[in-house]
Amino acid sequence: MVGWEPFTRFIKSIFTSTIFTPLFHIRSLTHLDISSNGIEGELLGNGWANLSKLVHLDLRWNNFNGSIPSQLFHLRYLQYLDIRGNSFQGELPGNGLANLSKLVHLDLWWNNFNGSIPSQLFHLRNLHYLDMAGISFQGELPGNGWANLSKLVHLDLGWNSFNGSIPSQLFHLRNLQYLDMGVNSFQGELPGNGWANLSKLVHLDLGWNSFNGSIPSQLFHLRNLQYLDMGVNSFQGELPGNGLANLSKLVHLDLRWIDFNGSIPSQLFHLRNLQYLDLKWNSFQGELPGNNWANLSKLVHLDLFGNDFNGSIPSQLFYLRNLQYLDMSRNSFHGILSEEVGSMKIPKEIWNMTKLKWLYLSENNIFGEIPSSILNLKELETLDLSTNKLSMEIPIDIGNLSNITNLDLSNNKLIGTIPSSIQKLTKLRRLNLENNLLIGEIPSSLFNIKDLEYLFLRDNNLTWNNKANIVTKSMLSVLSMKSMKSCGLTGEIPYWISTLKTLTTLDLSQNQLEGMFPQWLAEMEVSIIILSYNNLTGSLPPRLFDSQNLHALNLSQNNFYGELPNNIGNATKLRFLILDENNFSGKIPKSISINEFGILDLSSNRFSGELNSNLFARFMDVSSNNFSGELPTKFSQETTVLLMGENHFSGNFPRMLTNMSNLLYLDMHDNKITGELANFISQTSNLQVLNLKNNYLQGSIPDSIFNLSKLQILDSQATNLWARSQQIDTHSSSIDTTFGSSFISFPTKFGDLIVNWKKSTQGLPSDNLLLYYFLDLSMNQLYGEIPTSLGSLKALKILNISHNNLSRMVPASLGHLESLEGLDLSHNKLSGSIPQSFAKLQELTILDVSYNKLTCKIPIGRQMDTMNNPNFYANNSGLCGMQIQVLCLEELPVSPTKSAQVEIKETWFSWQGVGIGYSIGFFLTVGSIYLNGYFVCAPPPKCHRQQRRSRV
Repeated sequence: MVGWEPFTRFIKSIFTSTIFTPLFHIRSLTHLDISSNGIEGELLGNGWANLSKLVHLDLRWNNFNGSIPSQLFHLRYLQYLDIRGNSFQGELPGNGLANLSKLVHLDLWWNNFNGSIPSQLFHLRNLHYLDMAGISFQGELPGNGWANLSKLVHLDLGWNSFNGSIPSQLFHLRNLQYLDMGVNSFQGELPGNGWANLSKLVHLDLGWNSFNGSIPSQLFHLRNLQYLDMGVNSFQGELPGNGLANLSKLVHLDLRWIDFNGSIPSQLFHLRNLQYLDLKWNSFQGELPGNNWANLSKLVHLDLFGNDFNGSIPSQLFYLRNLQYLDMSRNSFHGILSEEVGSMKIPKEIWNMTKLKWLYLSENNIFGEIPSSILNLKELETLDLSTNKLSMEIPIDIGNLSNITNLDLSNNKLIGTIPSSIQKLTKLRRLNLENNLLIGEIPSSLFNIKDLEYLFLRDNNLTWNNKANIVTKSMLSVLSMKSMKSCGLTGEIPYWISTLKTLTTLDLSQNQLEGMFPQWLAEMEVSIIILSYNNLTGSLPPRLFDSQNLHALNLSQNNFYGELPNNIGNATKLRFLILDENNFSGKIPKSISINEFGILDLSSNRFSGELNSNLFARFMDVSSNNFSGELPTKFSQETTVLLMGENHFSGNFPRMLTNMSNLLYLDMHDNKITGELANFISQTSNLQVLNLKNNYLQGSIPDSIFNLSKLQILDSQATNLWARSQQIDTHSSSIDTTFGSSFISFPTKFGDLIVNWKKSTQGLPSDNLLLYYFLDLSMNQLYGEIPTSLGSLKALKILNISHNNLSRMVPASLGHLESLEGLDLSHNKLSGSIPQSFAKLQELTILDVSYNKLTCKIPIGRQMDTMNNPNFYANNSGLCGMQIQVLCLEELPVSPTKSAQVEIKETWFSWQGVGIGYSIGFFLTVGSIYLNGYFVCAPPPKCHRQQRRSRV
């Protein structure tokens, strides 16, 4: 028999696929290890049966693919089989698996198997170790067979797609010490019983599933447990306090992203062996307990990020001398970050946590100065104090933190200059000082820090010395010097930037830069270039678009001019092209259709000609140009926002919408589009905003348009459309158009919507549209009855259905619109009375019912008493009431003579001397809107005719 250890070393040194076959002639072989050799291809199908004495087979960490050969299951003496880290695929073979009855160790980890667990696996009664993690199994776990694996000590089912609940037979595995079911889709409540059977369990991972309910009390009977991960689930309520102290051997506890509320239970501080505690992204609230933190003296990792803790940071927390990682970011801690927190005096030892490497205190309410004692934390690698209220100067000796790699002091109120000692931070990779009140020159020495990769200095009052002789030694890949507010970057783009050979992101936006786009920058192969909001001019160098790295180019709001280079399509990785508000002109190069854009913004320039019909962009804005010709017939199915307004497009409404199932926002206002709004528009089922105003559309609004269930805004004002009111079911939802990379984001903005609100023209900011709830169907040819279902729109603030042909009665349900501020029913053919329910409209400030056929008494009470502008009631046939100072019939004195009564019948009041007309047009349709019901006939109003005695 060949000794297996020497042979293993021999195999690893010379093994190639060419000698695989000779191995099968070594019939006495008992151990075969060919792991970690990078061998590719399928395993040979024949020859394995020759190795009948094989006990140990290790094939892990190669690149084997295909299926497992059936002859492998003839190795009846096999005890150890490890194929982890390969690319085997298909279903795990079910037939023959039971032949491996002596198998003790089976590792299938991280392959490409699919399907479910074969039933023959449960015949392996000697199995101690079973790892099936990350192999793409799916479906529910088998309910039966687990009890056969009674010797199982290690079971890993993590990183699959299992769903359903935990089978009860799993709790029969009384020898189990390691159980990992994390990163699956298990759901429902955890079983309440059975956990006590797993008394030997040391490692339990249930994280990253969809478990809900509460944590069963039996879980706290697992007294040998050292590792417990239940994070990223949907458990509810408070973290149980009783029984937690039983887990006295616990070393690792992960409860992140569960949404526990309440406070931290006191028994947590009995876990004296705890080294890792993660409670981030919950809803814990209140002040942190002041006592007992000292019990957790072995704690190395503590994460409290993203909760609702408030108050001061307890002093005992800083006695955790073994702590290396501390994250308390995104809470509401407050107080002074110095030797006193709140009113508590903290001992000098507070900053003697000499092992601390990562300290995150961002996004709290910490104020005061950065204490110099923080410089005692010599092992610090990351210090993040961003987004607080820190003031005063950066400690002058900040450079003494010699191991720091990441320093983030952004979004505070720090003053003074950048300390020169920062140049001593030779390991610094990321420096973020943006959005403070820093002044003075930017130290040129920053660019001598060799390992510096990311530098963010924007939004300060810093200045740059254009005469500085910069010889960079840094490895900068991201340079952000946006918005140097005071005397910021001026003149041409600094030439020394050309020496940053590793630069991938350059943001110099919102400065006072002038001159042309430099040729040297075009040749640098930078991935992200942001130069927006400057005074740059000239044309773009064609060399810029020969780059194979250019990913984003933002030049908006400059003075660039000329035509776009014809080779723009050569930049095949370009995904964000933002050129709005410049003076570019000419036709769009045809090569641009090669690119697949996330954002393509060419708006507010002087581009002309026809628009390429093969443009691909998720967000495309070509508005406010001089494009002409017919609308393109083809756009990407992935387009979500398409803005084409204020051009000279003509022709019929395009049929390209039939393929744009993801379209959310379509704006074609102020063009020359003709024809009818065809029925196929309803196929854009996700459409939320449709703006067609100021075109030449005519005919009817098709019935199918009311099937656009997510429509928030329909603006067809100043077209010649007419429609029969149908059901409109609209739901409020946000339109997310923020795109970006790891460091730079590009929030997109539509043009503000201009509407008439309360008789004055106003703009609705596009980033706040969902704060408004309007329904504007004015200036069309709607006819029939106002649907009573309008009264269900409880959040509606403005309703404008004026200038139509609506008739019948005003529905009383409109009085249920509790938030209504403006109601315009004017210029219709409405009859009957104004409903008494209008007196309930407590927010009402505008009511216009002029130019109808309304009669009877105007309701009184609350806001209706203030609706006393006679112009808003003008040209109706018989209204009366205190608002217009016209007496109603029941208010008149009894007539003494018959002749007077006859006179009353013969005289019909008409308002004389009352001014007629006013500017109409309310609002765009925004927000959550439901129009239900069809126009139906209604009985005539039951109201006595109002008359007034005329004097002759």
